[in-house]
Amino acid sequence: MDGDEISDSKKKRLSLEVREMEIDDIPKVFHLGEKLFTAREVPNLYRTWDEYEVVNFFQADPEFCLVAEDADGEEEGILGFALGTTITKTRSAWKYGHLVWLGVDPAAHGQGVASKLFNRFRDLMLEDGVRMLLVDSEADNLPALHFFRKMGFGNPQEHIYLTLNVDPQLRQFREKKGNGKSSSRYKLHEGDDE
Repeated sequence: MDGDEISDSKKKRLSLEVREMEIDDIPKVFHLGEKLFTAREVPNLYRTWDEYEVVNFFQADPEFCLVAEDADGEEEGILGFALGTTITKTRSAWKYGHLVWLGVDPAAHGQGVASKLFNRFRDLMLEDGVRMLLVDSEADNLPALHFFRKMGFGNPQEHIYLTLNVDPQLRQFREKKGNGKSSSRYKLHEGDDE
């Protein structure tokens, strides 16, 4: 293949199909997420991404779990996914949609995968009566911020995550527990009813 053929093949848009996630897609979505949400690239997302995250969304809101594939079958596997939910507040007429996870295989970047997934997700939210969509991203994830602005999002709010490493206290706790000391402040004595 010469240089022109390579650039032509990169320009060729995939024929994408966006569909509801099925049970057999769960491991594929999980592994793609593992590839995307690394401790180095997105530490806050890395901390919360696990297999239970995918399963919980699939069980709770399967209609808001989407995957994108190449409809022509030229590219194998899942090229991207979107996982979301709705939020209804007591005594509020508003229903919110929250796009919690949006991931696209790096090999499919620039092929319209994220846009197709988002547009389908937005349509599902509209069908469900959602009046406002929410997304969150790390402040330095410029590609995500650009994408969401392009999709019409605005009014960014700064949010700060703080961490506290309690590993030394955990070791002390385990040492105390291992020495036969009670791990509970509220030890019941014999004869206590409660």
